[in-house]
Amino acid sequence: MPSSPLRVAVVCSSNQNRSMEAHNILSKRGFSVRSFGTGTHVKLPGPAPDKPNVYDFKTTYDQMYNDLLRKDKELYYTQNGILHMLDRNKRIKPRPERFQNCKDLFDLILTCEERVYDQVVEDLNSREQETCQPVHVINVDIQDNHEEATLGAFLICELCQCIQHTEDMENEIEELLQEFEEKSGRTFLHTVCFY
Repeated sequence: MPSSPLRVAVVCSSNQNRSMEAHNILSKRGFSVRSFGTGTHVKLPGPAPDKPNVYDFKTTYDQMYNDLLRKDKELYYTQNGILHMLDRNKRIKPRPERFQNCKDLFDLILTCEERVYDQVVEDLNSREQETCQPVHVINVDIQDNHEEATLGAFLICELCQCIQHTEDMENEIEELLQEFEEKSGRTFLHTVCFY
């Protein structure tokens, strides 16, 4: 078992739903966790599929909440759960963060969709290697809706707990992921990058 807690990052596109639900559950379970998005902007559903609400990553969850509350004449953002999600988010941290702007080191990075996985791996591989410390990047495909985000967060938490309790993460992780694939019926992408 690792002597210190795993340093975990959870990454989705906008650091709103999937990564924040996992961040919330992992932090309640005592993990050292941060969450991120990889998009160029933060996007939240708008009044129509082709009219999302777009924010800069510097915008706080509180500012987004108040903006949508002001726009919520027909209770649209209340009914679809966006205001509830933003309320949860602002209790966890002030604003969304972009993965590409973070230089902290992690033991494990979990992504929530293949496109985000590709962006994280590309970013890590473009950085100059300094410590040669390995970081495991694992993709767990999670649909971007509230129910799937919750189910995915519990799966990510269970996976992190199992990895935390391995004697030798480097040699046991492949077998562990295979067991999780069989148990969950999901396929996980996995690679190792170096800092």
